[in-house]
Amino acid sequence: MKGLREIVEASPQMRSVAMHTLRAENSAQPLGPALWDWQSVRSVLVVRLRSIGDTVLATPSLFALKRFLPNARVDILLDDWVAPVLEGFEYIDNIIKLKRGSTTGRAAVARQLRAARYDVAYNLHGGTTSTLLTRASGATHRIGYSTYQYGWLHNHLSPPSSALWGREKTHSAEQQLALLGWTGVPVTDRPETRLAVTNQAAAKISARLGAAGFDTSTKPLAVIHPAAAFDTKQWATDKFARVAEHLASRGLAVVAITGQTESHLAERLSEQTTTPLLTFTDFSLPEVTALLSQARLFVGNDSGIAHIAAAVATPSVVIFGSSNTAHWRPWAKAPAEIVIEEMECQPCHGYFCEKFELPECIKRVPVDRVVAAVARVLKESE
Repeated sequence: MKGLREIVEASPQMRSVAMHTLRAENSAQPLGPALWDWQSVRSVLVVRLRSIGDTVLATPSLFALKRFLPNARVDILLDDWVAPVLEGFEYIDNIIKLKRGSTTGRAAVARQLRAARYDVAYNLHGGTTSTLLTRASGATHRIGYSTYQYGWLHNHLSPPSSALWGREKTHSAEQQLALLGWTGVPVTDRPETRLAVTNQAAAKISARLGAAGFDTSTKPLAVIHPAAAFDTKQWATDKFARVAEHLASRGLAVVAITGQTESHLAERLSEQTTTPLLTFTDFSLPEVTALLSQARLFVGNDSGIAHIAAAVATPSVVIFGSSNTAHWRPWAKAPAEIVIEEMECQPCHGYFCEKFELPECIKRVPVDRVVAAVARVLKESE
């Protein structure tokens, strides 16, 4: 641990890490004894392939690692399309990008990882590609859960996160933290998610909002995200339209965002609401982060965008359908509520509804309950 004089003389990033370390030193503890000599560790790889939400929910683990090892190199392997979400993130040193669906890309990344000679590699995903690349890294210590399909490719296998935390249900962020904690990294303070807002993205958002006549300094902004990965998670756009009208009645300027492949949802929402609505379908992930950091409120489906909102401390109302709320609720420091119509078949895999012709879990969530949640979150966050 650095002394106070060293902290003052360090770079801004290392000062931030060191001060967090000082504050957490007496509270955060590991979930098990150190499995190796941590003082000899100079480089750590974190493998976290897949989605936006998965990546955001890995940021508590990245923070915990950098807090514990401020002088070590901490790198992360991400799918290339999601990598921009960590643009400017101060608790990693390098982002290694994997091109989705590319055999030659996987081989090139395997060579890159091998050449880096990592001391420690954490597999936070557990899928086949993640496991193979963790093994290909040749790291001295390769850590995964004993439940992973190809667990034998690791040389340290952790018991389930439920056993480590001492309770049956754990959040995705806790599941990832537990893998670190089992090896001796202090994690019991359960750090929140966090993301960086880059100057470039913030300037782009200010310019786009200004060009549309929006001034967030005089009128608070509410952001609606009506899209989701699956029908079992996507609330009806006509219901979002009613929520937009309610937000406008509370004096909020309303912006709706989607990806370009989901632009039809933004168009449908604009057609179905009576309130002035600005829609954007072309923001990059850093720009989405910057927009949400300026918002007074986020309302949307269970999605990666909801996790971005939580990571920039934006008050949120998140509508759930098929997902496990204990595992996927916002890992938020800011006020946040989830709205769900509980059914016996929940949670499920979510790819499609096995019980009904249409996914009733998300269809049955009423507007009045979402509006009530909005009122509570706005009041709590005043």
